[in-house]
Amino acid sequence: MNLPVAQLWLIPALPLLAAGIGALTPRGGRRLAATVAIGALALSFLLSVGALITALADPAAHLVHNFDWFELGSGTLRLGWVLDPLTAFMAVMVTFVGLLIFIFSTGYLRADANFTRFFCFLSLFAAAMLGLVIANSLLLLFICWELVGLASYLLIGFWFHKPAAAAAAKKAFITTRIGDLGLLLGMVWLYDSTGSLLFFDGGAGVLEPAALDALAAQATIGGLAISTAIGLLIFCGAVGKSGQFPLHVWLPDAMEGPTPVSALIHAATMVAAGVFLVARVYPLMIADQPLAHVPVHALTVVAAVGAVTALLGAVIAIGQYDIKRILAFSTVSQLGYMMLALGVGSWVAAIFHLLTHAFFKALLFLAAGSVIDAAHHEQDLRHLGGLRGPMRITFATFAIGTMALAGVPFLFSGFWSKEGILHAAHGWDVSPLPLYAGLVAVVLTAFYMTRLVAEVFHGTARGEGAAHAKESPPTMTIPLLILAGCAIALGFLGTPAWPWLQARLEGRTEIHGHSLLEGGGLMALSILLVALGIGAGWALYGRRTRTRAAAVDPLAARIPRIFSALTDRLWFDELYAATVGRLSDGTARLADLLDRHVWDGTIRFLSGLGLFAGFVNRDADEDVLNGGFDAGSAGLRRGGQAYSRRQTGDAHGYLRVVAISFVVLVMVIMLGGGQ
Repeated sequence: MNLPVAQLWLIPALPLLAAGIGALTPRGGRRLAATVAIGALALSFLLSVGALITALADPAAHLVHNFDWFELGSGTLRLGWVLDPLTAFMAVMVTFVGLLIFIFSTGYLRADANFTRFFCFLSLFAAAMLGLVIANSLLLLFICWELVGLASYLLIGFWFHKPAAAAAAKKAFITTRIGDLGLLLGMVWLYDSTGSLLFFDGGAGVLEPAALDALAAQATIGGLAISTAIGLLIFCGAVGKSGQFPLHVWLPDAMEGPTPVSALIHAATMVAAGVFLVARVYPLMIADQPLAHVPVHALTVVAAVGAVTALLGAVIAIGQYDIKRILAFSTVSQLGYMMLALGVGSWVAAIFHLLTHAFFKALLFLAAGSVIDAAHHEQDLRHLGGLRGPMRITFATFAIGTMALAGVPFLFSGFWSKEGILHAAHGWDVSPLPLYAGLVAVVLTAFYMTRLVAEVFHGTARGEGAAHAKESPPTMTIPLLILAGCAIALGFLGTPAWPWLQARLEGRTEIHGHSLLEGGGLMALSILLVALGIGAGWALYGRRTRTRAAAVDPLAARIPRIFSALTDRLWFDELYAATVGRLSDGTARLADLLDRHVWDGTIRFLSGLGLFAGFVNRDADEDVLNGGFDAGSAGLRRGGQAYSRRQTGDAHGYLRVVAISFVVLVMVIMLGGGQ
């Protein structure tokens, strides 16, 4: 089944329709809300498969459908959608993983009073993410980008009666807005420079050679090419959405939402949007590469941020006790890997890891949700343990996800996608530091995931919830089994011997594989580091599991101060509270002071002055002008009345007056002449 590009809008439209139906469904319509949401996303998945078939027929083409939105001055603002392998693979991944999460949610949220509202929010989120994926316009992408932020705010704060959940939702929304401001500025600058926001438009798009050459040829402050400056501003949005340093602080707190939310937002969709955005505008990011005089290349910044984030997330994950927060910091680290790959010049390796990570991290989050649900919402490692026996399916699938994340060779997808990133970093001639950061993160990832498995599933139960846990229902375990199979199978689509996925993403139909012996030294080192991390984790946590919840963590007993710092997340939140937070509070207090005592006083003074002028104007008008006019009118009226009284109508009287007046006049004249 082929899906024409003109019909691509149906993919996000179906879950959007489901969200609308869910918004109108009463609380009692639980079955209707879930059925509509799952059915709509299932149809979107089928359409996405059809779109993938269409895209793979000519992987080098960018099939577009553009249309006029509205008139803007003398020009026309246009939107559109694009179909290429990047769009198609992302759409298939989002709909398929999302569908499994939707099904899992029917079991996980089965007793929640706001079940229908939850599926409404899920569908809205899926629609926004799919709209972002198919967009051929940076403006349309930005609109869907902000809708994703809104939906994530609603989902993270779904249990808004919990203060921690409400605070986490606000933190996520505000922190990501910081990055989004950069994206908005970059979008405005790009439109001002090119007159368009369409990615592909028959040669006139902003990602096509004419526009890119023009942007790279112009310089801005500090000698940066305009393409570099705009690319870095757009990258700010990716930093916020993908939880990159220094805007990573929102992502772990977002675990306050229901576990399916964590799986959907923080494994397969929202956090992947930043990586997808950079991959989509990659021609813009590399436009400055031929320019030797540019002081900083956009991709150099991307690589540096990715390397720091990959290492930082892995380090902090070691000291966490909450099962979901460990996975959250793991997500931060893996997103850092993807940004690292983008920065060193291999967007294909980044997307390959994005796709594999979506499956095995969704698996890990859902398996963690299965544990939390079975243990009566206990998610502290210290109060779990011993779940391998009563929860065999959950344990087996969690173990598969762990091995995929840790990069256990050669069966698991995470190994192949991680190796692609490490080999790309090894070939980057700018600096070896990203490679070193990636290799250290390999050891740490294997270590903290081994710790997690040992603490949750091995040993004996250390809490009431774990002691009475039993396997989750089929609505929760079946999605786990499907995701576990994908976490294994997907890797074989991109092995060095048969890199089918990479070839299609690059727009090639031919496949150029090579022997595993090429670059085998780095692969051997990576395998050795994985073994080292697993061995160290098992030696500390698996060989002698703790028997009491109050027992000191084995690593904390050896390095208490460092472990305490990791548990406190290296005090980033405290640092931001002491710097940015205080600056914000100080600015707010200054604004309040100015508002109360300066602007308010000024406004009161002007108001009083206006009242005074009004009083003066009123008095002058009523007492002087009106009074004088009234007095003059009264005098004239009295004179007229007196004169009218003299008008008797007696002719003899009038003659007497005339005669007397004549006599008086003659006498006046005579007297005057005599002088």
